[in-house]
Amino acid sequence: MIAAERAQGDSEVAKPEVIVLGAGMIGVCTALQLRLRGAEVILVDRRAPGLETSYGNAGIIQREAVEPYAFPRSLAAILKVVRKGGVDVNYHLNALPRLAPQLARYWWSSAPRRYPRAVEAYARLIAHSVDEHAPLIERSGASALIQQRGWRQAFRNPALLERELEDAQRLERDFGVTYQALDADALASAEPALRERLAGAVHWTQPWTVRDPGALVEHYAELYRRLGGGLAEGDAATLRSENGGWRVDTVDGPIAAAQAVVALGPWSAQLTSQLGYRLPLFVKRGYHRHYSSDGPTLEMPLLDTDNGVMLAPMARGLRLTTGAEFAQLGAPSSPVQLVKAERIARRLLPLTTALEQTPWLGNRPCTPDMLPVIGPAPRHRGLWFHFGHAHQGFTLGPASGRLLAELILGEQPYLDPTPYKVERLL
Repeated sequence: MIAAERAQGDSEVAKPEVIVLGAGMIGVCTALQLRLRGAEVILVDRRAPGLETSYGNAGIIQREAVEPYAFPRSLAAILKVVRKGGVDVNYHLNALPRLAPQLARYWWSSAPRRYPRAVEAYARLIAHSVDEHAPLIERSGASALIQQRGWRQAFRNPALLERELEDAQRLERDFGVTYQALDADALASAEPALRERLAGAVHWTQPWTVRDPGALVEHYAELYRRLGGGLAEGDAATLRSENGGWRVDTVDGPIAAAQAVVALGPWSAQLTSQLGYRLPLFVKRGYHRHYSSDGPTLEMPLLDTDNGVMLAPMARGLRLTTGAEFAQLGAPSSPVQLVKAERIARRLLPLTTALEQTPWLGNRPCTPDMLPVIGPAPRHRGLWFHFGHAHQGFTLGPASGRLLAELILGEQPYLDPTPYKVERLL
């Protein structure tokens, strides 16, 4: 960690051009893309890079994920959620009154006549996900963490598999997504560790998988440091406008810059509200736990789609991840989904010891229209917003970071930034 410059009025030395608040995948990639373009940057967080939400995902750079997760529309699906009948969704009843306005807008944005617009804007970013990660992986020396073989979406119900294969054909036609269809025999041959015979799978072939997501963020942060980027431990809540620029307190003293980026993931709402922005942000919580295996394990990540259970081989063991839990940020842990998922996973694979005493809990930062916020704050000069990537912050970090870096530096953006402007949420 470098020491932040102490503010000394007009005698302040080497003032950075941009302060980036938040050292998850989004914040680190923002700082890195800025530094690659010659900007002076200080990255500020309360913890080391990659230890929050970026650490806990399934480790997939999801090139196939061109359609964001929509609010369920069928009555049967909604009733299943209400009665907590599956593994994929849970909620805290006492959180629903405060979440109701955001969830209502989420449901509204997921309507069949509105959802395609979200898909169009979302797919533009996703299309660049692997291509933007690739040079950073190579340059940061992280290639040993990566497999370029995709992941598998498995099914128990043959009818569900057929519907997904029809969808896969559509995604291939409309968005260039590639896949392979596996029947029951092909899946059993490809994944001999599976104890149960499943109907088959869709093998999404373009995504890359990462055996340690937090380590990839650390590699990117180390590349940023090698390029001369600064890192400081500080409190984002102290951000304030001062003398036409921005200032934030760190353990080594205040630092100042002409520009500041809010890339705090699920904590972005707290800071933006302090600055007078009432944004309809919310979180989807998720849990994971690692397990050792008594025997062979999976060749690549596999989703038991019927149950919403994701299993991903990691450096530490087999990572079992859950779907979405709707709760207030900071609410007590309630890993009921993980308990249910573990029972299902033990039928699929010879899991033995849980390697953490307490399951990991993270928060996915979400917007009701399913699109991230990328661009300038409308009422504050030199302030930029970069958050709301929901399930795909790990996937979109480099692509989204490049877009914001180009906007900040006045370069021609490689994508039209209009769909991601914060004004749509105000």
